[in-house]
Amino acid sequence: MLDELDKKIIVIMQEDFPLVAKPYLEIAERLGIDEDELLERLKGYRQSGKIRKMGAVLRHREVGYAANALCAWIVPEERIDEIGKLLAKDAVVSHCYSRISQPGWPYNFYTMLHAHTRKDCKVLAEDIAKRTGLQEYVMLFSTKEWKKISMQYFKD
Repeated sequence: MLDELDKKIIVIMQEDFPLVAKPYLEIAERLGIDEDELLERLKGYRQSGKIRKMGAVLRHREVGYAANALCAWIVPEERIDEIGKLLAKDAVVSHCYSRISQPGWPYNFYTMLHAHTRKDCKVLAEDIAKRTGLQEYVMLFSTKEWKKISMQYFKD
């Protein structure tokens, strides 16, 4: 269970990371704790699985990755775990989800691909199809970005 300090740490870690020589010290001071306590708590979150990673968020369009596609795949139920584990490790896949298919929409597995062009995205999907043996998929290309943020937890 998370206590109030845990929640404050999570809130502050979701903000822009301080670009200073000792960022964790600055964050700890803002929280009113010492740097060692902050680092121990962060380490504990990682070990317990409460957080998976901390990292930079690349604004992909601004660096030339102008095409992205949500690929909806038909994956046999008995292969969901296999395919999920395989594609979750794939460097070209930024998001990877399985969902229950719906009447009129047989797709049950989704990956997000980013590339410089739509043609490049298609090549990535073709490669995934070849490596997995999955042949039934549709590519849904983004046409306009309306909103893109990371989830924010424990904010008022």
